Amino acid sequence: MPRARVAVPVSFFFDYNCPFCYIGSVHLLRLGERFPLLIHWRFIEIHPGTPVQGRRLDELGYSPTQLAQVHANLLRLAQENAIPLSPPDFVVNSRKALLLGMAALAQRPERFPALHEAIFTAYFVDGRNIGDPEVLTGLAQRHGVADLLPVAWESPTYLTRLLKHVEAATELQLSGVPALQVGSRVFTGADSLETLAQALERQH
Repeated sequence: MPRARVAVPVSFFFDYNCPFCYIGSVHLLRLGERFPLLIHWRFIEIHPGTPVQGRRLDELGYSPTQLAQVHANLLRLAQENAIPLSPPDFVVNSRKALLLGMAALAQRPERFPALHEAIFTAYFVDGRNIGDPEVLTGLAQRHGVADLLPVAWESPTYLTRLLKHVEAATELQLSGVPALQVGSRVFTGADSLETLAQALERQH
């Protein structure tokens, strides 16, 4: 009899306002279609001080040269992986998006994948402000989780969980997202998905 394929536990640390996390998430889900993965989504807020209306990328302290390099790397990764991408020129406050995603994953897990993808797409393809509660409410209604908004945004439950995810990232000494934890090993950056793919190929 063929040997049963054991699911590989993978923790994925991400933020909805990180373009490399968007690319990494798409790549990870595609890998999950080829290999048995047990994905633990770890929600991390990387720009908590961003106002709800968002702020321009050039307000984050990066030089024009740095922004141009990041833009080029993003487009390269998107093209290599056939991922639609229209990089926005502003960064959003992602807290409400993260809390909504966490609530959906916990209480309506069958609806989480589509909502998760829709949040990323709204920002990185459609250029919408996913820090705007009206935008998120529309996405929640479209994906059948609008009834979860009060507990997601108004109760301390998911904010407490969000802080625990941040604490876990701190314990691992993560300097940024996206990041992958596979067993005791931690890989950072969107390119780390290639490392995971190669390791999975060797196992199967």
